[in-house]
Amino acid sequence: MGTMVKVGMADLNVCTPPDAITTLGLGSCVGVVLYDPNKKICGMVHIMLPDSTKIKNNENLAKFADTGIDELIRRLVAIGASKSALVAKIAGGAQMFAFSSNNDMLRVGDRNVEATTNKLLSLRIPIIASDTGLNYGRTIEFYPETGELVIKAVGKEIKKI
Repeated sequence: MGTMVKVGMADLNVCTPPDAITTLGLGSCVGVVLYDPNKKICGMVHIMLPDSTKIKNNENLAKFADTGIDELIRRLVAIGASKSALVAKIAGGAQMFAFSSNNDMLRVGDRNVEATTNKLLSLRIPIIASDTGLNYGRTIEFYPETGELVIKAVGKEIKKI
């Protein structure tokens, strides 16, 4: 059994078997796993906000969908992943408050999912599985050995995608 590599909020990391990678407490944040199934190299980014261009002086690339995914790809390629082989699995993007609103500031979860999806589309990285939206937080673990993304949520069955 390998080590469980932890990814914090607005953070990213990469891993190879026998290790696995996890991020805790995805509420409106989106966890993006990029995976090279041939080489079993993976990485995860915990995205908090959809778009870095709206924020000045941002040093934290991992915080945003656009820069976080680019940086994750850079790190994966640096340890031997093939960019053209990458596939994605995403989870999170919940609406954590019990009201429906058209106010964009409150729809962070939806906007994070949308920005993530659009970014991956623009890079031609297929999203092969996702578990997003609804109103509960998720903890995710990805196992590069099997390509399985395990999703845990309080009071819910464990899901594998």
